[in-house]
Amino acid sequence: MSQEGYDKLVAELHQLESVDLPQVREAIAEARDKGDLSENFEYHAAKREQARLLSRIRFKQRVLEFARVIDTSRLDGNNVGLLSKVELTNMTTNSHMAYTIVSPHEANLREGKISIKSPIAQALLKKKAGDIVEVRVPAGLMKLRIESVSL
Repeated sequence: MSQEGYDKLVAELHQLESVDLPQVREAIAEARDKGDLSENFEYHAAKREQARLLSRIRFKQRVLEFARVIDTSRLDGNNVGLLSKVELTNMTTNSHMAYTIVSPHEANLREGKISIKSPIAQALLKKKAGDIVEVRVPAGLMKLRIESVSL
């Protein structure tokens, strides 16, 4: 995982534990004060929200427990790998794309970050600039040319 992704995960966990969870506990206390819990919708909604938050907190704690931050100075910048920035050309449509290959927990297509477990990243691994790769995706077969690889 990248240092940026690790820091983002730590910040998100801190937000959940120190801000969101106390707000939900406060909402539960307010709903409990309103009386009969068997027909109290606010109480049940707040309890569901608390369960959802606790689940997310446990998941993020587990991810952080097993996460390793990768030292980018030790990576090979010539071949496609984890944390590589890859510029591609779709040979069929002649469209250009740029992706950074990241861990599954950091993947975000809007930011141009794809999971190393995705079909495109799997096909690109250990390839170099100039290589042509065929990728089987849900929409069919894509033929991609790697324009450049950098860290």
